[in-house]
Amino acid sequence: MTLGKYLLLPIQAIQLASGAKSFRDNPFIGSRRLNRRGLHLARVRIAAALCDWRRRRLARNVRPEWIEEFQRNGFVAIRDVVPQEQFDDLRAAILAYRGLAREMRQGDAITRRMAIDPDMLRAIPALRALLSRKDLQALFDYVASFRTTPLHYIQTIVSHTNAKGTDPQEALHADTFHSSLKSWLFLNPVAADEGPFSYVKGSHRFTPERLEWEYQRSLDNPHEIDKLSARGSPRATAQDLEAMKLPPAEGLAMPANTLVVADTVGFHARGNSVKPGQRVEIWSYARRNPFLPWVGLDLLSLPGIAERRVGWLWAFRDRFAKSLGQPWRPVGVRSALDEGASPSD
Repeated sequence: MTLGKYLLLPIQAIQLASGAKSFRDNPFIGSRRLNRRGLHLARVRIAAALCDWRRRRLARNVRPEWIEEFQRNGFVAIRDVVPQEQFDDLRAAILAYRGLAREMRQGDAITRRMAIDPDMLRAIPALRALLSRKDLQALFDYVASFRTTPLHYIQTIVSHTNAKGTDPQEALHADTFHSSLKSWLFLNPVAADEGPFSYVKGSHRFTPERLEWEYQRSLDNPHEIDKLSARGSPRATAQDLEAMKLPPAEGLAMPANTLVVADTVGFHARGNSVKPGQRVEIWSYARRNPFLPWVGLDLLSLPGIAERRVGWLWAFRDRFAKSLGQPWRPVGVRSALDEGASPSD
């Protein structure tokens, strides 16, 4: 081991008390000797227990029917989340908006994102009003298990481009070992054969079978399995689901104006699309340190800061791209429906 790697060991040890998840990049997280003695399983159990404790504190502000649906399925799907006469205007304003965009290619799919930042919120007041709704904020907090403001984007998925390769988002997976939030408000209908949101209902629960699966996967050699699983976003096969006594993933056709709010510790994927197309949505994301024993105290959620975080994160990754990597490439001013791809494509 080189001197540099020795110097990193204290930092990597501290990461055990964080959301760090890579079996390949952290020698403690990826240690089969430690995991055989229960390290990974202990992190999973503690994170899940703290998540349950935080959600109990946040539940009082959430509609009971939403809590019931979430506890049953691992996600909530709310149709007609915006009154239809307001949704048509909101959708038109979002699709007409032009702003700085970033794109990432994965296999034969391109994901384009525009940050919902102060400029966009000033241009589209109805979008600010939507994201400020108390009932939706309470649901986001509950699913994230923290009183936190998600990162919000306008996201476009361009499927079946001319590039070769398989979109890794179509493989059934969990984002990490602990609960986190993702949401999609679909601006156009998504049919069952057009890359729908797919989820294994009930897979957000850490049953004895899920815990056994987590334990067994922690014993894999991280250099002998697929890269995304080795870095903490495990893929699950049909045989895995059967071993965990879980049903198959279900691709859910969604009409426009449907909001899906999901815990992505559950197994999910972007369903297969049989033809080229574009899916446009308001996409939101929140993930905090799962070992924090409080529900709030998130300074990055303060007004004036929260809506600027995406730009700061992109700039930070640009600055340290050589060491951190930066898959999101700037593509100039775009709209959600503009054709085209990254400059290098």
